[in-house]
Amino acid sequence: MLQTQIIPVTPYQQNCSLLWCDQTNEAALIDPGGDTEILMQAIEEKDLNLTQLWLTHGHLDHIGGTEELTRTTGARIVGPHKDDFFWIDLLQQQCEMFNFPAVNTFKPNQWLNEGDTLTLGRESFEVLHTPGHTPGHIVIIHHPSKTVWVGDVLFKNSIGRTDFPRGNHEDLIQAIKTKLFALPGDYRFVPGHGPGGTLEEEKRHNPFLK
Repeated sequence: MLQTQIIPVTPYQQNCSLLWCDQTNEAALIDPGGDTEILMQAIEEKDLNLTQLWLTHGHLDHIGGTEELTRTTGARIVGPHKDDFFWIDLLQQQCEMFNFPAVNTFKPNQWLNEGDTLTLGRESFEVLHTPGHTPGHIVIIHHPSKTVWVGDVLFKNSIGRTDFPRGNHEDLIQAIKTKLFALPGDYRFVPGHGPGGTLEEEKRHNPFLK
C-alpha cells in the first residue's frame, strides 16, 4: 500500500512529498526543493530506501535539493518533461535571482511524457503533461488512492503563475480543464504550496476556472 508524507521545504514552503511502498520500503521524493537534511531525516526515521526523485517542473524551489540527494543516495532523477530542461540548465542563475544558496545543476536520468507510467515498489502512477506554468510541467496520478500531485498547476482556489519565461495562461487553463478535471471529482490533489483539496471543489469554486 502507498504511504505518503508532505514535508514543506525552502523559504517558499514548497510541499515536497515523500512516498513509499510499505511492502518494499522503496521510496521516492516528489519535488525535493531543498532542506535535504530534513528530507533525509524523515527517510532514515522510517528506514526507507530512497530510489527515485520525481520532478514536476524545473523551478528552483521544486528541484534545488535534487543534485545533492542523487549524489549522496544514488536515487534516479525522473522528470519533468524535456521542455523544462532550460529551467534546469539555469539553476545557478535561479539561485542568484531568488537569493537561494547555490546548488549544482544536473541532468535527469529520464524525461517524462504524457501517458508514461512510474513504478515505486508495487505501486504504479500515471503521468500527464500539463504545460502552462512551465512548458514541461507534468503531474503524477496514483489511481488507487485517488491522489494527484499537481506541482504548481493548481492550488486551492487559485492556479499557477504564467508570467515566467515560456509560461502560457491559455495552455494552463486547458491542461486543468481537459486533463485534471477529466479525472473523477473525488480525486484529491497535492499542490506545490499550501493546502490541497478535491478536484470537484476546484471545479465548482475556483474563481480562476469559472
